[in-house]
Amino acid sequence: MNKLKPTRILLAAILGTAATVHAADLMQTFRAAQTNDPVFAAARASHQAGQEKLSQGRSLLMPSVNLNANSTFNDIDIQNSPDPFLSNGTHRYNSSGVGVTLVQPLFRQQNWQAYSESELQVAMADAQFRISEQDLILRVSQAYFDVLIAQDTLQLVQAQKNAISEQLQQAKRNFEVGSATITDTLEAQARYDLTSAQEIAAQNSLEIKQRALQQLTNEMPQGLAALGGELKLDLPQPSNMETWVDSARSESPQLKIAKAGAELAEKEVGRNRGGHYPTLDLVANVSKSMANGGVSGVATDTTAKSVGVQLNIPLFQGGAVNSKWREAEANHERAIQDLENASRNVTLQTNQAYLGVVSGISQVQALQQALASSESVLEASKLGQQVGVRTNLDVLNAQQQLYSTRRDLSQAQYNYLLSKLRLKASVGGLSEDDLEKVNQALK
Repeated sequence: MNKLKPTRILLAAILGTAATVHAADLMQTFRAAQTNDPVFAAARASHQAGQEKLSQGRSLLMPSVNLNANSTFNDIDIQNSPDPFLSNGTHRYNSSGVGVTLVQPLFRQQNWQAYSESELQVAMADAQFRISEQDLILRVSQAYFDVLIAQDTLQLVQAQKNAISEQLQQAKRNFEVGSATITDTLEAQARYDLTSAQEIAAQNSLEIKQRALQQLTNEMPQGLAALGGELKLDLPQPSNMETWVDSARSESPQLKIAKAGAELAEKEVGRNRGGHYPTLDLVANVSKSMANGGVSGVATDTTAKSVGVQLNIPLFQGGAVNSKWREAEANHERAIQDLENASRNVTLQTNQAYLGVVSGISQVQALQQALASSESVLEASKLGQQVGVRTNLDVLNAQQQLYSTRRDLSQAQYNYLLSKLRLKASVGGLSEDDLEKVNQALK
């Protein structure tokens, strides 16, 4: 029992080194990613652009006013004119004019359809941005936990290397006094060399994971807060998978986008069918023209006003209207199938996330029990080596099993936390409050 204490103290010291550095927790990392992640920044800009679709659609129903102006130099040569009011010769003069035209659509079926489509486009932009918000939470959490797992792996490999080094030194001393064969020394040396190679790989993996998190936050992570104490394992509430699936089918942003897309495609069919419909506009004009001369030699200053309705009936456009109609119907059928596919994907993702939480709890509990058993095996192997019923290789194998179980338990705990976040995201309910609850498990 007492011989285990130095190893445990060393392991605790290694695992606790991160606590001596000022730690950035999960929420702080998320805030940094909100500000610095280019993917989320692009999503935010795309959402802002999507909001303008409603104004653009509304503008099709509003009046349009255009101002036009002109200034023209005229050079006219008249010879042998029979009109007594037109003087023969060359006439040079300047004419100018200004006018305002107002057009108010009274009936344009395609414009009304486009306006209703713009409302759906805004709803799709909102749902897409909601997906981006949830995706940022998941990406930050995944990258954050990847760094913690890589840190734990490196620390455990280093602790295992130190423990093997102790076994190697002990094997050498026993060989020197003749109480052990050279085989024990060679076995310990081989295991030490292998662990050294694993340490290099673990250091490289940690560097890569840190760089991946840096890509989100634009700063190198230092001293991240890790799991502290015993992790509380909670079943999903409600603890019924079908209830979660039903919620996903009604609240999932992915499904909302697919439903809006199908409805938008249906409206596109109506809009393109409207290419055959007549249009009716109210048209008003006010214009003023001036000329400092003319063919009669008299300057003019004219003001004209008009108001009326303008009817336009499309008769034939080379078959373009019918072609676009057929294209819209095909796109509508595609959107219906996309909606069905999205529904199935959301169902599958929700099932996977729910089972990930449930199985994650069982896996963590099983590994906790396995860790206790591995500690007992290592303790028994060391005692057995002292009394000669266990070899040095048995101790090395027990150490390997212990550290592997510690690593697997650490990874299973982080995977459980990620599964909880993914489950909330599958029903469109993942928020910063959920991230804060996970953050509270870190110290």
